[in-house]
Amino acid sequence: MGFFGIFSKDKKEELDKGLSKTKDSFLGKLTRAVAGKSKVDESFLDDLEEILITSDVSAETTFKIIDRIEARVARDKYINTGELNSMLREEIMGLLHENKSTDQEGYFIPDDKKPFVIMVVGVNGVGKTTSIGKLAKQLKDQGKKVILGAADTFRAAAIDQLEVWAGRAGVELVRKEMGSDPASVAFETVQKGVSEGADVVIIDTAGRLHNKVNLMNELTKVKKVMSKVLPGAPHEVLLVLDASTGQNAIEQARHFTQATPVTGIIVTKLDGTAKGGVVLGIADQFQIPIKFIGIGEAIEDLQVFNSRDFVDALFNKS
Repeated sequence: MGFFGIFSKDKKEELDKGLSKTKDSFLGKLTRAVAGKSKVDESFLDDLEEILITSDVSAETTFKIIDRIEARVARDKYINTGELNSMLREEIMGLLHENKSTDQEGYFIPDDKKPFVIMVVGVNGVGKTTSIGKLAKQLKDQGKKVILGAADTFRAAAIDQLEVWAGRAGVELVRKEMGSDPASVAFETVQKGVSEGADVVIIDTAGRLHNKVNLMNELTKVKKVMSKVLPGAPHEVLLVLDASTGQNAIEQARHFTQATPVTGIIVTKLDGTAKGGVVLGIADQFQIPIKFIGIGEAIEDLQVFNSRDFVDALFNKS
């Protein structure tokens, strides 16, 4: 089984740097709330609730965290504010551990699925095409033969952008003219992957949120034609979400998970926002593994998500 993305010291340092805006905002609010208080009481829990919600952890996930901390306070009777960081870290880690496969040491490509077909979905502007290009480059560097399919045929810019990334990654691209049938592009890409013995095929899809029914029909058609060429394809459906949109990312996740089964999530643009808390809400509410996070512009800044490293970075002061 092939994999990549094991966290080295350098990777952890990059993660810490990439989460700096979220971390500084979150820890800054927490430090101010703790100032002058000696114990975790009802007043402090109200402040903590506000901190979590304003850090773009969703209300639903915030209430779950607060309920768990309240239970610990009731059980242990007295918890001082000095213990709060470790307690909060444990509860957040607990939530992430309830999500599937969040302590990943790498992204695994099964040897028994060749080509391994990945369909990537998400609205325009979230970093979908960029994420595909970075993923393709990392897989190529691991010795995998990768083919991309430009099935977002509604925008010429999307096709051209994917072509640029295919060139950077040094991988093949299947494309047609703007307005072509997306399903036909997906069909030809998977067909090419099978005939050429590719290890991985990655299919880009249109990012429109114009109509839920049309979106569902379109994605269903794309998946159906791929399975005709290769039974079981796509093997992975990755949803790309932009962390900087905060709670809107959760709404997008809700929309797409209703339109198609999603097996993994990529959260992008964490380096440019203080809204990284949205990762917790996404993981908790959808129970879909977060497979990758984007923490910068460089190709290597698309990192395999590891919950323990993420929480460590969130709570470690610079």
